[in-house]
Amino acid sequence: MTRTPKTVRRDCTLRQLGDLFAKDDFNAYPVEDRSQVIGVVSKVDFLASFVFTPPHIMPRYDDLMNLRVSSVMTPEFIYVGTRTKLTRVLELMVNHRIRSMPVIERDQRLAGMISRTDVLRALNWSARSWS
Repeated sequence: MTRTPKTVRRDCTLRQLGDLFAKDDFNAYPVEDRSQVIGVVSKVDFLASFVFTPPHIMPRYDDLMNLRVSSVMTPEFIYVGTRTKLTRVLELMVNHRIRSMPVIERDQRLAGMISRTDVLRALNWSARSWS
């Protein structure tokens, strides 16, 4: 688990978010407001903003890039607690095809982010200790 993950604020623009995705190569960021996680914004959420729909056949690029994270984030997201067992984390990731998810403390504060890489690393460590 990454214990000090990077987060974004709800008023972050898609332009800023795109720059962060390019720089950090993360799959998702927790969205924080007043030190509490209020959502998650993923690369898919970002890319979905550019899907053309009948009412928005040709949105202006600058208009899209000035949208706020709060308008594209996922406010109802899957997360785990600090005491969630690795088997449950793995089950959630597989069943929901999640690459990473927030780890939340009881007071709704962010404790970290856990990724598939973290799970693979833990499984490798467990397999070596069983041998």
